Amino acid sequence: MDPLTSAPSGPQHPGTPHPGPGWATRYWAIFGGQALSLIGSAMTQFVLLWWITDTTGSAAALGTAGVAALLPQALLGPLGGTFADRYSRRTIMIVADTVSAACMGVLIWLFASGNVELWHVYTMMFIRSAMQAFQGPAAAASTAMLVPPEFLPRAAGFNQTLQGLMTVAAAPLGALAISVLPLGAALGIDVVTALLGIVPLLLFRIPQHTVAREDRRGVWAEFREGLSVVWRNPGLRRLYGLLGVVVLVVMPTFTLTPLLVKAHFGGGAGQVALMEGLSGVGMIAGGLLVAALNPGRPIVTVLLALAASCLTVALTAAAPADWFWLAVVWWVVSGATFAFGNAPLTATLQRTVPNHLQGRVLSLLNTVMGLAGPVGLALAAPLGEWLGVRGLFMVGGVLGAAACLAGFLSPALLRLERQETPAG
Repeated sequence: MDPLTSAPSGPQHPGTPHPGPGWATRYWAIFGGQALSLIGSAMTQFVLLWWITDTTGSAAALGTAGVAALLPQALLGPLGGTFADRYSRRTIMIVADTVSAACMGVLIWLFASGNVELWHVYTMMFIRSAMQAFQGPAAAASTAMLVPPEFLPRAAGFNQTLQGLMTVAAAPLGALAISVLPLGAALGIDVVTALLGIVPLLLFRIPQHTVAREDRRGVWAEFREGLSVVWRNPGLRRLYGLLGVVVLVVMPTFTLTPLLVKAHFGGGAGQVALMEGLSGVGMIAGGLLVAALNPGRPIVTVLLALAASCLTVALTAAAPADWFWLAVVWWVVSGATFAFGNAPLTATLQRTVPNHLQGRVLSLLNTVMGLAGPVGLALAAPLGEWLGVRGLFMVGGVLGAAACLAGFLSPALLRLERQETPAG
């Protein structure tokens, strides 16, 4: 039987209900708070990556930072997803944001005292990533309970728009903060925005299916229930595998972007901020376009849009050293096509997988991509020495595009968009 349409083992839950009157106020309050928190976190990531770039000039150091920011999410993702389906998602989000803010407070003190070392930054990135392993699945699974089912594709589009706004605001704010503030003070913005993100979670309740304590099984058994949803469905298996391959070959380019700008185009923090900020404009456009059009063939849209996004990553690095403007154009197109492809992917999973399993299923996708990312970064270090940073971008982009287009050879993957059923 298809696990997406057959009844899951264990306690049964009714279909996802309408969130009731006032859902829009609740959704937008929580969405807005998380938007501020994400902008602060992205700005912090920009500041820290540029500090590592400027301090070391090393691809290996940037790669290590990328591993610290990804590996905990991969290792703890299954546990975070299981917790998101088992316990209060709102509480998980509050605790994760609080711990992340505390980590940034430690870094602020270290920078202010002049005692910061590279391993301190790696450690705090590691802890914040671990918190994201719990916060991410809880937030993603909560969306389906905050909005009516028919609003989910648009919610996914708005989320991609948020990612774009985050990128637009984070890079210029990060560059501005570096230029006018001590590094520790610049990082304090993240603490403020994290607290602002927590406030709506304290004020509003997030609906959630609950399982009576006596009906709960062990954490491992509940994790395997989510794993079986993916494993027993050929379309989901192939989708997860394809996305893992794409992340493996393309992820190093996102971490090494500051090095590409500095080494090939001769730019500095301002140029990186311009590139990332305008890419965010592209993401905003892509997210709004998804929200407006609500594509009828989500899997086809995902494959074509992500292939275009990967290909334009390669074209970014192919631009001549004195044509930085062309690199920026391709990077903007990559951001727009990524947003246009990622939003239908999220909405498809949210509409396909029963809500009481979404935390586990979505965290498994994070785990696949989270494991692929560090492997790609580990391979990128020696390959970067051989190919150079430009070659790494071009090879990764072409391979990622080829992997996406290969998805059209899988009938099971293409059938996945026709298997969507109301959560239940």
